[in-house]
Amino acid sequence: MPLITFCVIGLLWAFHWSVAVVFMAAALLFYLRISVRLAAAMAVSVALMLLVIVNIEPVLVPVSLTLFVIAWIFQFIGHHIEGKKPSFFKDLQFLLIGSLWVVAFLFRRFHISY
Repeated sequence: MPLITFCVIGLLWAFHWSVAVVFMAAALLFYLRISVRLAAAMAVSVALMLLVIVNIEPVLVPVSLTLFVIAWIFQFIGHHIEGKKPSFFKDLQFLLIGSLWVVAFLFRRFHISY
């Protein structure tokens, strides 16, 4: 899911950087309502994504589109293997939750409270 997030931010950035900034700010505010620590980790993650995005700007659109398609293919394969429908079919906010879920998993893995 973080790869999909990267691609969405990259495509929004390619459209216009201000659209990407508004999207990222709104997402980080959403994360902040859930957990300050997770929001901080997501802010760092988004900053790293932006670092990559500005450095690949000449090829940003084809890279983002290609990775977006590949990531969604693997996303649906994973859900098929699990035997579960993706949660975002019920509620679009789960598209934002996916990346946060990965960060929360890493926090639990390394015994960091959130």
